[in-house]
Amino acid sequence: MSKKDQQEQRDLFESERNFRLLVDGVTDYALYMLDPAGIITSWNIGGQRIKGYAPAEIIGQHFSCFYTEVDRANGKPLRALRITCEQGRYEEDGWRVRKDGTFFWASVVIDPIYEDGKLVGFAKITRDITERREAQLELERMHQLAESQKLDALGQLTGGVAHDFNNLLMIVSGSLHTLKKAVGNDPGCLRALSAIEGATKRGASLTSQLLTFARRQSVNPQVVDVAERIDAMREVLDTGVGSAVTLQLDVDPGVWPVLIDVTEFETALFNLVINARDAMTGGVITISAHNETSGEADIGYVAISVEDPGSGIAPDVLGKIFDPFFTTKPIGKGTGLGLSQVHGFAHQAGGTVKVASELGKGTKITILLPRKEAADAAGDVDAVETGRSGTVLLVEDNPDVAAVSTGLLEQLGYTVRRVASAEAALREIELDGIDLVFSDIVMPGKMDGLGLARHLKAVRPGLPILLTSGYSDSARNVRGDFPILRKPYEIHELSQAIAKLPR
Repeated sequence: MSKKDQQEQRDLFESERNFRLLVDGVTDYALYMLDPAGIITSWNIGGQRIKGYAPAEIIGQHFSCFYTEVDRANGKPLRALRITCEQGRYEEDGWRVRKDGTFFWASVVIDPIYEDGKLVGFAKITRDITERREAQLELERMHQLAESQKLDALGQLTGGVAHDFNNLLMIVSGSLHTLKKAVGNDPGCLRALSAIEGATKRGASLTSQLLTFARRQSVNPQVVDVAERIDAMREVLDTGVGSAVTLQLDVDPGVWPVLIDVTEFETALFNLVINARDAMTGGVITISAHNETSGEADIGYVAISVEDPGSGIAPDVLGKIFDPFFTTKPIGKGTGLGLSQVHGFAHQAGGTVKVASELGKGTKITILLPRKEAADAAGDVDAVETGRSGTVLLVEDNPDVAAVSTGLLEQLGYTVRRVASAEAALREIELDGIDLVFSDIVMPGKMDGLGLARHLKAVRPGLPILLTSGYSDSARNVRGDFPILRKPYEIHELSQAIAKLPR
């Protein structure tokens, strides 16, 4: 061998040695080679630190062992190599698995290696960016918190406007009943009244939507047929998921009734369906409902589930999904309050929420609601005309609303005594002769309508009490202790609400 050849060989050896020292000395990156089939042919100390394998354990193994079981089943490792060959490079962030089975969030780059135009293998670089991802998620959570605070401020404003608007609607709708009797059969007047009535109902619907947005709806539990409510929501849910997603209902016959707030239930179901839609690019979302029992006492529950075949929830995220303001959606795509509303609704109704999810295989979220006994349910559902008489103490600070409510009560056969505050109501109660208290919740003074109701329940436990509200934060704390009639209400709704009061 000539001196020139010997020098070139030494230079090549030195170059390879320096390269090995460089690669082996990198600790923050897993740098390794694959053969064309994906078998690991080299390994550095960074790979050992990040993934936990010593060189003797991992060289000769297929690189798919770093992927989750779901990704392997879906053919993701070989697909990555194919894309590398087709496009000249493959880059991805995703979940990978260490030797001990724990997950980490990895940044992956794969490059093809050619020699004389022939593929001889792949160069693969993996970084553990779990901490960076957590920091990014935390930054996004802070942004969501700021956005949520803005929404809360807007919600408070919306709720206050809705309260005043509902009082105006109450005056209009209550006066319509009186006007209908006064105009007789005049066609022109009847058409005008019908138009006013339609506009009033649309206004009430708009106000309800505003309150739902503001999350200021009063909790008003009632016995609900779950199958009926799900079916009634079908059209709205179909519109919400769009054309790429299909809804499938799987509701068992004979599902038990439950005692819940209808608005909160519908909001929770809508939140679950929209979350499922956002986790998939297309396919079928299944909404199911069935009866089940649990515990030694065989407590009956109705299980309402929403299941999707989407991306699933990562193990490190699963325990946080019900936290207020937590979301994995991009900024501007979610407030992080949808699942917290679901959780709050279920627990407020005496139930709970269960989650089953696997990466790449989808998610199933189940709301468990306690069964409402049929005998009790029948008494709650039946609504008949009151047929009562007696004296009603009307507690209402708005004189126009009070005038309308007085007229409706008098048409139902009651004598009405009206006061404008809770304090005045307590003084009036001392005079006796009161058969029923009908009170607004929002009132001036130190005591609101809910405080009045709780005080009267303690000192006069047999006195029937009906509350009413168009909006109130206080009403959210009623939790079924007292019935609430939402404004604006019509005479038949007032009659039915009174008929359900304990005699």
